This record gives sequence, C-alpha cells and structure tokens, in this order.
Amino acid sequence: MNLRLAAAADAAALADLGARSFVAKFGYMYTPEDLADFLADSHSEAKAAKEIADPSMRVFLAEEEGRLLGFCKLVLACGWPDHARGQSVIELKQLYTDPQTTGRGIGTVLMDRALEIAREQAADEVQLSVWSGNEGAQRFYARYGFAKVADIYFMVGEQRDDEFLYARMM
Repeated sequence: MNLRLAAAADAAALADLGARSFVAKFGYMYTPEDLADFLADSHSEAKAAKEIADPSMRVFLAEEEGRLLGFCKLVLACGWPDHARGQSVIELKQLYTDPQTTGRGIGTVLMDRALEIAREQAADEVQLSVWSGNEGAQRFYARYGFAKVADIYFMVGEQRDDEFLYARMM
C-alpha cells in the first residue's frame, strides 16, 4: 500500500470514492433528495479539486497498484473552536475507505499518517466528528485516544444528524 498526497488529477477518483463510501455506510438514512443534495455538495469532483488545492488542507490517499483504497482529509484549522482545548487545533475531516476493502487495515494506516501530519504541524489537539450511531468508528477512534468532548450535529440536506465531537490531545 502506498500513501501520498492527492494531486489535481485525483479529484474525480476522490469524489467517486467519497460518494460510494458515504452511500454504502449511511445512504439508507436519507431521502433520495437529501442524499443527492449532500453528495452534489460534499462529494463532487469540483469540491474534491478545491480541497486538494487548498493550502490549509492535507488530502492524502492510500492506493495499491494504482487503485484508490482510501483517503483522509485534514483541515489545518480548528473545526469547533467553542470546544477546543488546545492552542493549535486541527480537524480530521474525513477518513474513508473503499467499502470493498474494509477490514484490511487501511483506516489504521491513514490514521497513523494523519497523526504524524498533526505532529509535523505542531498541533496540540485533533478534533473530528462521528455520527452518534456509528459505534464501530467510535471504537476505532477511541483506540487512538480520541474521546467524546461534545454533542454536535451534522446536516445532510434537510436532515439533522446527531453527532459526537471527538478530540485527542497530542
């Protein structure tokens, strides 16, 4: 498995994997309209290209033999300043793996790299949001020292999802 920063040419594949992963895990929860609006906004090729080009983000990919297996997006800024405990806080925006490759350790490799980047950026806290019903992800984050610090919400179209804000001090 190879890890590398995303390049402009990766935008289409990144958008596709993001949309497929989201739909596979959460698609059943939303009306077709809410899901379509969310995917058009959050997992479009244009959005992926903008994030890749953004100097305040780090988008990196896990791939094998040219196939995209997963990705992680870090925002080098605090996502939830009202809940920050650190002085230099970054946000782990998304950590997604291809639904067909779940269980191969890709998430572990991506998380290890995300925390390495956080250290390189001299972050003293990493924040992330996780759906309140995603107990598997919550266990995964807890293994890395993340813990719930607040109740927050996330909008998918017109639907409000209860989320947990997790954070880890570095």
